[in-house]
Amino acid sequence: MPTIRQLSSHVVNKIAAGEVIERPASVVKELVENSVDSGATRIDVAIEQGGVAMIRVTDNGCGIAADQLQLAIASHATSKIADADDLFRVGTLGFRGEALASIAEVSRLVLRSRPADCEAGAELEVVGGRAEPIRPVGCPAGTTIEVRQLFFNTPVRHKFLRTTQTEMGHITESITRLALAAPRVHFTLNHGGRLVHDLPPVTNLRERIAALFGAELADGLIEIESSEEQSPEQIHLSGFVANPSHSRGNNRLQYLMLNGRTIRDRSLQHALGEAYRGLLLTGRYPICFLNLKIPPSLVDVNVHPTKLEVRFQDGSRIYSQLLGTLRSKFLSTDLVARGAFPDRASAEAENSGAGDSAAASELYAWAKNQLGRSPTLQSELTGFSSNEIPGGASEALRLHEVGPDVVGNHPQRVESRPGESESVRIDGPTTSVSPPHGSPRALQIHDRYLVVENEDGLEVIDQHALHERILYEQLRDKVSQGELESQRLLVPEPVDLAASEAAVLLEQREVLSQLGLELEPFGGETVLVAAYPAMLANFSPREVLGSLVEQLQAQGKRPESRDLLDDLMHTIACKAAIKFGDRLSPDEVEALLSQRHLARDHHHCPHGRPTALVFTREQLDRQFKRI
Repeated sequence: MPTIRQLSSHVVNKIAAGEVIERPASVVKELVENSVDSGATRIDVAIEQGGVAMIRVTDNGCGIAADQLQLAIASHATSKIADADDLFRVGTLGFRGEALASIAEVSRLVLRSRPADCEAGAELEVVGGRAEPIRPVGCPAGTTIEVRQLFFNTPVRHKFLRTTQTEMGHITESITRLALAAPRVHFTLNHGGRLVHDLPPVTNLRERIAALFGAELADGLIEIESSEEQSPEQIHLSGFVANPSHSRGNNRLQYLMLNGRTIRDRSLQHALGEAYRGLLLTGRYPICFLNLKIPPSLVDVNVHPTKLEVRFQDGSRIYSQLLGTLRSKFLSTDLVARGAFPDRASAEAENSGAGDSAAASELYAWAKNQLGRSPTLQSELTGFSSNEIPGGASEALRLHEVGPDVVGNHPQRVESRPGESESVRIDGPTTSVSPPHGSPRALQIHDRYLVVENEDGLEVIDQHALHERILYEQLRDKVSQGELESQRLLVPEPVDLAASEAAVLLEQREVLSQLGLELEPFGGETVLVAAYPAMLANFSPREVLGSLVEQLQAQGKRPESRDLLDDLMHTIACKAAIKFGDRLSPDEVEALLSQRHLARDHHHCPHGRPTALVFTREQLDRQFKRI
């Protein structure tokens, strides 16, 4: 039988080091957190060879008395908690008492410290967990910890380290997180004698963000703040989020700070994503720098050795506060995308040898007014947005397929004649829309965009994206209220599909029924369409089911019904909206613009694309050399 034996302290510490000390950045994080806990106002970090050769952290904190140095490197020795109850009211970054013991076990460590009220300091050297006698030393008030030859006695861990550049990247990110969480502390970071960061103390988090990520990002951030004042255990949320025009292809610029501690939390990241739903393109992630102040009794920070993950007592409450705060802020903020002109030199470089540069700014003239358009078009469109037209008025939703001569047919597009330059082609007299009730003048160009004058300059509006957003919000409101118009077919229409397609549609019949689409199995690979959304009356069921099947199969896994319903509403709104390339009459342009204010998030389509770009008069003046 195998013998049960007590592990030695060295083995125990090596096991702990395996959990806490993953790479040099882990050492930096633990040491700097201790410096912050010591009350330091300045922390200097010096690195050699990505932290493998040397890590030195110096602070001006409270220091450690000479007779406490041995305990400082002992396993599970700490000044930050006294009993088990203290684990439920932790107010410091470090508290487990494992960090220094683990680091000292796998490196050559020198600890030098002096409290401000002591005349001399003391130094303790530890090599692979074995401590040398403490000796007096002259040093400034505070603490310096120097770690050399990390993992020198654990070659298995050492061989998993990456290149110097990679390890330094992790260290820099660790310092970034700590500096964001403690903006009132002066941080410096040196690598190989080269200054990487010098971050003076600031009173405003935006200044620290600017120092780390640049003024352009920092200046464009949206400030948020909220508190639950009615609750005795108040949760305070503050910080900054980025305008949807700034996003990333990953979530690395999402910084969540809890009581001065940087954390990772999937629930809060999900709430962040929900707040930006419809404002960002698929695959893009929002940017945030958020601080949460929560009574320590409402959070358990002792669930992970590195203390990056926490457990909230009432996670749903925090989730709702974050989501509600962001959505409310977005609804009261101008999120219209701002246009930017390229630098003249770079633009000329791009266009050199590419032909006449005038083609880049070609404009289509106003299309000829189409005959046969309904004189009541504008009132019908506006009426739909006010929920005043009957469910069968699906043509009004299409904008371009109304009127007795064009119902169910796309208007004919005017093609350029042979030899005619696209950049100067004119299909009719140039006309602008200037509605009598004071709406802005508008011009349609390329059968795609509407150019509108405003007080600041001009807006270029994507006609499809704007109409898609308007229809999506109307559709969402009607679905939530159970008032979506649906047409029941006298004779159910059979639609033949692939077996997998029929299966996925029938599996989601309950969700589809909320959209006014009722399906019945007909055997084999055929489904019957018994009812159909009124707004899609101009599309064949086969075409619409094909789009919905693509959406359902694109999920990859069984989606939440709420997310699935939202995605399907995106698809239906996209189908029903006017298209990129549809020519609009002046009445249709006016009707579309008159509905704009009815959409809460009119600045972005449901898929996250901007519906408009704004170019200011100052930008235009600069381009024409008038400034």
